[in-house]
Amino acid sequence: MDSSFLGIDEVAEVPAVAVVVDVMRAFTVAAWAFGRGAEKIVLAGSLDEALALKARRPGWVALKDGPAAPGFDAVNSPGLLRDVDLTGRTVVQKTTAGTVGALAVKDAPLVLCAGFVVAGATARLLRDRGCGSVTYVVTGEDGRAEEDLACAQYIAERAAGGGTDADAFLRRAAGSRAAAELAEGVREGAHPDDVALCLELDRFPFAMVAAQEDSLTVLRPVAVPAAL
Repeated sequence: MDSSFLGIDEVAEVPAVAVVVDVMRAFTVAAWAFGRGAEKIVLAGSLDEALALKARRPGWVALKDGPAAPGFDAVNSPGLLRDVDLTGRTVVQKTTAGTVGALAVKDAPLVLCAGFVVAGATARLLRDRGCGSVTYVVTGEDGRAEEDLACAQYIAERAAGGGTDADAFLRRAAGSRAAAELAEGVREGAHPDDVALCLELDRFPFAMVAAQEDSLTVLRPVAVPAAL
């Protein structure tokens, strides 16, 4: 399997397969939203778009980075979301890096959004579908975020069929700038458990696939059976 690792601005053409990685915290939060029963997640291009989508559909749940803000129902924190009942709900998500990365490759035939919590299922889906060439979009820090790069490389190795030991990759993520900022309270809209939740390997048994639905980019969970 041919793998490349690019920052958002380095994606010059539509890839055949894109895996968009945001560990801390967009796609950890997305996975938790599905784990709490959400039906789908609409990825918004701006805060104004997120609010406009919610205004047209008052039952939708709007979620953003940073502190709480008028019109938004939740913030981008797995620790704060994990006890919220989202059964059957649609979530509108806008974040600084993760949603931006997914929208940048929305026209790819296959777009997966990932973090460590869905790493195994993501790798299995890539392997099961026989993906020959995969572009990993490393969303944080202009493609240099250590937690996102470590997760992307881990998924790539697992997708290639190797019996990869996760410990070294998780240590890299734990030592990242993003992890330090969350632990030190630099980032607003956070919970003390966020770093640990973002590093919980294979917490969920599904991959997350983004596709175009009625002009919107919609993320949905796809169950991937564990290897026998």
